[in-house]
Amino acid sequence: MEGEENSSPPFSGVFADCSLAFWTLCSVILPVVITLWCSFQRSRRQVLRRDIFRKSKHDWHYTDLFGQPTYCCVCAQHILQGAFCNCCGLCVHEGCLKKADHHFLCKEIMMRSDGEPHTSMAHHWIRGNVPLCSYCVVCKQQCGTQPKLCDYRCVWCQHTVHDDCMQSSLKSEKCRFGEFRSLIIPPYYLSTINQIRKDKRTDYGKLASSYGKHWTPIIILANTRSGNNMGETLLGELKILLNPVQVFDLSKISPAKALQLCTLLPYNSARVLVCGGDGTVGWVLDAIDEMKIKGQERYIPQVAILPLGTGPDALMALNFHAHREKTPSLFSSRIINKAVYFFYGTKDCLVQECKDLNKKIELELDGERIDLPNLEGIIVLNIGYWGGGCRLWEGMGDEPYPLARYDDGLLEVAGVYGSFHCAQIQVKLANPVRLGQAHTVRLILKNSKMPMQVDGEPWAQGPCTVTITHKTHALMLYHSGEQTDDDASSMSEQEHTKEQMDEDI
Repeated sequence: MEGEENSSPPFSGVFADCSLAFWTLCSVILPVVITLWCSFQRSRRQVLRRDIFRKSKHDWHYTDLFGQPTYCCVCAQHILQGAFCNCCGLCVHEGCLKKADHHFLCKEIMMRSDGEPHTSMAHHWIRGNVPLCSYCVVCKQQCGTQPKLCDYRCVWCQHTVHDDCMQSSLKSEKCRFGEFRSLIIPPYYLSTINQIRKDKRTDYGKLASSYGKHWTPIIILANTRSGNNMGETLLGELKILLNPVQVFDLSKISPAKALQLCTLLPYNSARVLVCGGDGTVGWVLDAIDEMKIKGQERYIPQVAILPLGTGPDALMALNFHAHREKTPSLFSSRIINKAVYFFYGTKDCLVQECKDLNKKIELELDGERIDLPNLEGIIVLNIGYWGGGCRLWEGMGDEPYPLARYDDGLLEVAGVYGSFHCAQIQVKLANPVRLGQAHTVRLILKNSKMPMQVDGEPWAQGPCTVTITHKTHALMLYHSGEQTDDDASSMSEQEHTKEQMDEDI
């Protein structure tokens, strides 16, 4: 009896051990299986989503979190994540994406031609998700205040209207393109131009006269890789406000090809807004020079700049550029960019890799050799502002230095003692070392490797001779509201000189 009783416990122990092992294995494998399954489903949805995006006429973008309360334009449900169109502003959740793609039209960059010239078009209304603090054009009351899909917005003129105020007369009303009508290229203009070109005519002036003498269409050239990568968001906002055909991403198309749109516009009417750093501006200006070579002088646009760069020390820019090329995903915030610049600037202050620059470089201004003090950097510029808005050449105090002008043919040459000195200049606690002004600047580099940068593009340069002169000129625009006292005094001097010349003549 005792022997039989003692033989049963080992079997129970083995069964318990197997049961424990089984449930332990399940607890380990089950989460792995669930994770793999979710990952597979997520990948499958991404493939389907990309396929819809690729075939769609909408400019769809997916987001994990909308920045404001958003409702699906198909099922009217509140959504936290989903897709939105960068051109018309349509918002949907993933399940309604395919249905929205079939039922809602995006902005038409060119109207379908029916053989007749058009000078007007109807509103293109999209329901719901109107901008915050928008007001109804009929009753002048605020729109979009109800927690549901409500009210309408025209994707061209940006006018908003309540559901109750959307009358039949308003639905048939012609769109006037709102406050930006003087900047927008209407879809019917492009369709008419297309017909004119088929008839082998090139006189666009008569057609443009119907849009008024203040019609100055703008072309947007943005580099999405400049600065803190905010160019993509800017492109989306501008596509909503303008005709998408006017907005170009320079990471996908060259400036030379984008500027060919100017040849479809009346002579001397187009304007170009360059969104990017100094390198982007130089790239666009080179493309404008190519237009002169091609005999397209009459179509050359006036240029305005929206800075998206990070600002101009060569060693810091080189280190920053190398780090950003390795891990571009980390540089998506202006705060992070400035923190990285601060790190390399602090390191430069401590290590001083560019000290004794006067022993490594020779400087000539219009053929005259300049004795250099013990500098760490030399800056050659032809613009009034430098380093994120600093008036470098004028400096501070009562020192009688002439104003820097970009149209006098002179280049300003200044020196700095290091990164800390640059920071002091920017907050007006120090002056740069003004080395002189010249039409031709020559730098003779005698050292093996030195950091250099031109228009925000840095590199390490070996021994060579660098000659800097004016290449050409371009018509540039600036905001008159931002005119400083120095600019005002400079303008008054120019007006006085012009008046004196008129009197002499």
